[in-house]
Amino acid sequence: MSTANKSIRVAVYPGSFDPVTKGHMDIINRAARQFDHLIVAVLNNTNKNPLFSVEERTHLLRTVTKHIPNVEIDSFQDLLVNYMDYKQAHVIVRGVRSITDFEYELQIASTNHKLNSDVETIFMMTNPKYSYLSSSIVKEISSFHGDVSDLVPAEVDEALKLKYTKQKQQ
Repeated sequence: MSTANKSIRVAVYPGSFDPVTKGHMDIINRAARQFDHLIVAVLNNTNKNPLFSVEERTHLLRTVTKHIPNVEIDSFQDLLVNYMDYKQAHVIVRGVRSITDFEYELQIASTNHKLNSDVETIFMMTNPKYSYLSSSIVKEISSFHGDVSDLVPAEVDEALKLKYTKQKQQ
């Protein structure tokens, strides 16, 4: 089959990534092997009060994914299905850690499919060694100067230390 006729499979992995964890990285690495182009899209959720700004989160993601050639880091502040249209993507990638995650993600996937029937959601089970891991847990441990070096990429560990040191000084 000629490459001119081959459609490019583009997927979007949306999330807050505040901060990106090794669990997120596991999904990014695995999804990047499944699609021609993977967009890791940082949600700018105005209802949340994130530790890191959107710019900081996208910078950290670019740093920790620079070795994956088919990964693009972006951000958005719209309905995900609108962003999918804009990026000409048809697959949403979601990591699932538990039954509770799945129930929530299934509701969101069904809603997205209702809003745009061309959009499909693919669920990837989190590697069991990261099944307990969340950005909230990482932030809580790090805020008390606990060791999160096994939970996040080294660059994120450093960014967390800097962020909490600056907050303490203020």
